[in-house]
Amino acid sequence: MTERHDARSSALVVIDMINTYDHRDAELLLPSARKAVPVLAELLTTARASGVPVIYVNDNFGQWRSHQGELIDAAMAGPHAELVEPILPDDDSLFVVKARHSIFYETPLTYLLWELGVRHVTLCGQVTEQCVLYSALDAHIRHLGVTVVVDAVAHIHPHLADAALEMMRINLGARLAHGGEIVFTERPTKQGS
Repeated sequence: MTERHDARSSALVVIDMINTYDHRDAELLLPSARKAVPVLAELLTTARASGVPVIYVNDNFGQWRSHQGELIDAAMAGPHAELVEPILPDDDSLFVVKARHSIFYETPLTYLLWELGVRHVTLCGQVTEQCVLYSALDAHIRHLGVTVVVDAVAHIHPHLADAALEMMRINLGARLAHGGEIVFTERPTKQGS
């Protein structure tokens, strides 16, 4: 089934994919991330072509001096740059740094979405049973529609990821879709531009 999202009120949110994979549980996460990255890369291409805002919300990994450039440089210098390069932010991408699991906790994301007129977020990234789950919950309590792209999220523990997806669907009313099912309707261009 095709999942249509109006580019005037939707955003694609990429969670924690700018990553060095130099942390506890990375070896368990890597196989799933390798499967998610090509789907996410295609989704980014589709969103950008349709004028949908792309927002990266990324962990600062405890480095309180970190910012977008520093996080990207560290990830690209790491041993798994091949997982980061295909999904790097472009010049139009927005970037929010977070310190905890939820993309909303103590970040300006709520205000940014309001300013953009976003009423629906399409979530992808990692980790399904942690940051994606908590972010979907926080989006739900902010009265945002939520879609989780099941083949563009990566997990550490498959059984917990399956449970998290089911919780998001049943408890939060999140739509679960595959990347190939997501269609963004284009933002209309302004007259005279």
